[in-house]
Amino acid sequence: MSSEAATSPRHLAGYTTHARRGGIRNAFRYGVDYVLIDPASAQGPRLFSRNRWNLASVWDRDHGGCPRRGQGVDWAAKVFRTAGLPTEGLRILLLTQPAFLGYIFNPVSFWLAYEGDALRAVIAEVSNTFGDRHSYLCAREGFQPISAQTPLEAQKIFHVSPFQEVAGGYRFTFDVTEHRIAIRIAHENGSEGVIATLIGDLAPLSNRGLIRAALRRPMGALRTIALIYWQALKLKLKGARYRTRPTPPEQEVS
Repeated sequence: MSSEAATSPRHLAGYTTHARRGGIRNAFRYGVDYVLIDPASAQGPRLFSRNRWNLASVWDRDHGGCPRRGQGVDWAAKVFRTAGLPTEGLRILLLTQPAFLGYIFNPVSFWLAYEGDALRAVIAEVSNTFGDRHSYLCAREGFQPISAQTPLEAQKIFHVSPFQEVAGGYRFTFDVTEHRIAIRIAHENGSEGVIATLIGDLAPLSNRGLIRAALRRPMGALRTIALIYWQALKLKLKGARYRTRPTPPEQEVS
């Protein structure tokens, strides 16, 4: 992604899909709105703000570390440096669902680390409905460039759904260009698992686009929470086993 595209906020009006594999199957597809921003910049249209209330907003406290106590891009830069990726000259972008009218819930956001036009690493910041968060650092050996054909693996150690075991692993793929994003996350645990995607076209973030998003998907994150519980009810009625929430992992990043 070029530096020019990275400096101006972008709007992804797309969709997410989830497909559960194994003995009890379930699948859904919902529309979503994400923003791709430079978290060190306050640039944006009138109806979008950073760290203050607006129709749509992104708050540092919601990202980078514990929910509601986040440190924003400074946290992401520290994670990359600790992993061995020099941050001098690195551009770090945040792909996330914004808060609408102050309310936010993000099942997953992504910190994207660029050196020039090359994507070097990604932090997948995962949150559950119990108020817990864990992040997965996705990178190739030596932080070689990540392409759409690069599978990146991580062991699953964080409880996301009470209908899935904390076992097996994830396989991430990131296809990110100036005009389109396609992210695929496959949870594989023997014959069981879930395949999740986030796909959509990128356009400049605008007041018109934000108004359309608010009208198209009213209640923002409240809608996300409601849909999560609706799918949980469907799984329960299909006979899926409910698992109690385990103790979250001590480390923030794996």
